[in-house]
Amino acid sequence: MALTKKMLRAMGIEDDKADQIMDAHTETVDALKEQRDQYKADAEKLPAVQKQLDQAAADLESAGKDPYKVKYDALKEEYAQYKAGQQAKEARSAKEGAYRELLKAAGIPDKRLDAVLRVSDIDALELGEDGKPKDADQLTARIKTEWADFIPTTTEQGAQTATPPGNNPHQPAKDPGEMSMAEYINYRKGE
Repeated sequence: MALTKKMLRAMGIEDDKADQIMDAHTETVDALKEQRDQYKADAEKLPAVQKQLDQAAADLESAGKDPYKVKYDALKEEYAQYKAGQQAKEARSAKEGAYRELLKAAGIPDKRLDAVLRVSDIDALELGEDGKPKDADQLTARIKTEWADFIPTTTEQGAQTATPPGNNPHQPAKDPGEMSMAEYINYRKGE
């Protein structure tokens, strides 16, 4: 059943309101027709796309390649690259830890370790089977010469001999005027 002006007048709707209703109805119908036409065009393209897809699959099969095998090989390659990247990260982390220990052994202070690590060539470091650097003694010697400015030096200094401490047992530790009577008696006895 179609919507017409005659039907709207029979319902008792005024002519100007009926015209507005008919205009709105026409806009809705036109929009639906446009969508229908678009869907129809897409549906007409579908057999051609399906034919191309079937042809591509047939080409792969005729070349001796299963489409799933191709996808599997691509995923396998991606996984191998990921695994290699993770192993490289672990190796670098192990080298960095070993080099950090060498720096500490050489006397580099903890607050300078990160600065030295940033500019050092850690990738060139070779680790032995035990996880320790090869030629550790030579590396430590090289670190001590290259980073000597970062290694603090400490010196021990003895007591000043110009004014030696009072070791005279006959000289009182306190002034005799400030001593108690018992301290003074012991001082006089030489104890």
